[in-house]
Amino acid sequence: MTLDDPLYGVLLDGRYRVEQRIAVGGMSTVYRGTDTRLDRTVALKVMHPSLAGDADFTARFIREAKAVARLAHPNVVNVLDQGADPRAVFMAMEYVPGGNLREVLRDRGALSVRAALDVLEPVLAALGAAHRAGLVHRDVKPENVLITDNGMVKVADFGLVRVLAGTDSAATSATETGQLLGTVSYLAPEQIRQEPTDQRVDVYAAGILLYEMLTGVKPHTGEHAAQVMYRHLHEDVPAPSLTAPAVGPELDAIVAAATARDPQDRPWDAVELLASVQRARRSLPVEQLDAEPPASTRPAPRYSPGEATAVIEKVPALDRTSVLEVPPELLPPVRPAVDDDPPRGRPRPARRFGFGRRPLIWSAVLAAVLLLVGGVTYALSNAVYATVPSVLGQNREQAAAALDRDGLHGSFSEQFSESAPEGSVISTDPGVGTRVRKSDAVKVVLSRGPERVQVPDVKGRPLADAAKALGDARLTAGTSREEYSDTVPKGSVISTEPAAGSRQSPGSPVALTVSKGMHAVPDVEGMSKEDATKALQDAGFVPEIAGLIPIGKVTGQSPAADTPARQGSTVTITISLF
Repeated sequence: MTLDDPLYGVLLDGRYRVEQRIAVGGMSTVYRGTDTRLDRTVALKVMHPSLAGDADFTARFIREAKAVARLAHPNVVNVLDQGADPRAVFMAMEYVPGGNLREVLRDRGALSVRAALDVLEPVLAALGAAHRAGLVHRDVKPENVLITDNGMVKVADFGLVRVLAGTDSAATSATETGQLLGTVSYLAPEQIRQEPTDQRVDVYAAGILLYEMLTGVKPHTGEHAAQVMYRHLHEDVPAPSLTAPAVGPELDAIVAAATARDPQDRPWDAVELLASVQRARRSLPVEQLDAEPPASTRPAPRYSPGEATAVIEKVPALDRTSVLEVPPELLPPVRPAVDDDPPRGRPRPARRFGFGRRPLIWSAVLAAVLLLVGGVTYALSNAVYATVPSVLGQNREQAAAALDRDGLHGSFSEQFSESAPEGSVISTDPGVGTRVRKSDAVKVVLSRGPERVQVPDVKGRPLADAAKALGDARLTAGTSREEYSDTVPKGSVISTEPAAGSRQSPGSPVALTVSKGMHAVPDVEGMSKEDATKALQDAGFVPEIAGLIPIGKVTGQSPAADTPARQGSTVTITISLF
């Protein structure tokens, strides 16, 4: 942004303050600005004055901006508002911090297969949503593929070329005879021939985009736009594996189909192309997906022919979105219109959705079919998204089959469950009924049955050590009681309940019986012979009487009272004469 920019600091439409120039293109300039009403950062695309002064263009631009604003999709740069004042016709859009795919390709060269598909799939999802909404982009190229700071891929400039083409219903990119609007490196042959076009021009450009990501170079280059146009018309796009051997035949076939010179041989729209890409990805081994092509380690020249940057003055003309002069020799001969002149050769696509010239009744039938099939507004069709089916309680084979029937695939893991039988599905992520992309795996959790841990043998171990051993086994020390033991030292564990070796649920309590040591000899002094004898026998000892005529009271004992002694041992008591 320089101070001589007439829009610097201007408040457009009394709401949007222009703050910084982001990029300059052949048709517009993009600024970063602030929505002063909602206090948020926005991107402001301002049409060049030569276009903004055209009343017809302005009216078409407003209508098209409204159509694009209805295209709510996570991979589309959202249009927030459109306005005009004496200084500018502009569009307020979502501000996307980050860079674009052109910058990535300029810095890295070619991408790995996985990285290329990670970019292409959201691009096709965005284009597919547009195609199902009746919109065609017509300027798909790396500069219009934005990559946010957190890795989100978004497609910018939806509908702009269609507006500039000056046709609300015919969907062609021609401005007048001998001219066309677009970026020459990504033009489909029918655009160059100025034939009626449809959504398959986006499919063609997406195929060029995939080739460029896989190889680091464009398939058709030249010093002048006419040379590039000639190659689009007369040369097939080469297989990317010729430049990047790791690509393999699956992606060669996808590039060949998407860039077929005859639009009838291409996938019908981006939805169909996306389905093919997702099938190919699932068939590729990990080592092929992650193999780095040789070109990826060699950054491309900073300003090579056909490459674009944010500042238009430094960008070669071949890659600007602009009105291009088509050499007369590249245009098909114009034949006078004759009402009874029968069509020759293969029927050309119709102006909007690619149908050939048919009797009126067939057109009506096909239109009805399209209305039935396309009744999902601008959401992606079942070729792109699917609803997660209910597989709860099924085994692995049943769940895999149910997912496969809906075009999905599962990533299976196991988890213990107290309630679900072993081998049955506990849960899915995303949950049942959620709409997901078919390329994304559904996480399916299978039951391993109830989890059980073994009670360790802690007999003879001190109480503190036994409690730690139970904790290490993911059990807890429960209640404890004490008993005398002639074999287990005092304070150590005599036994556990449940017993050692049994299997219990994690966290279950284990009761402990702790030794009080050997029995204490009872105090029998002062008792009669009969009472002392009974007390010793009850305590597990064998009494032995000492004294000449033991008829009195106990006057002594050995071992002394409270002395620890083994049960069954002898305790001698002395009884007095009186």
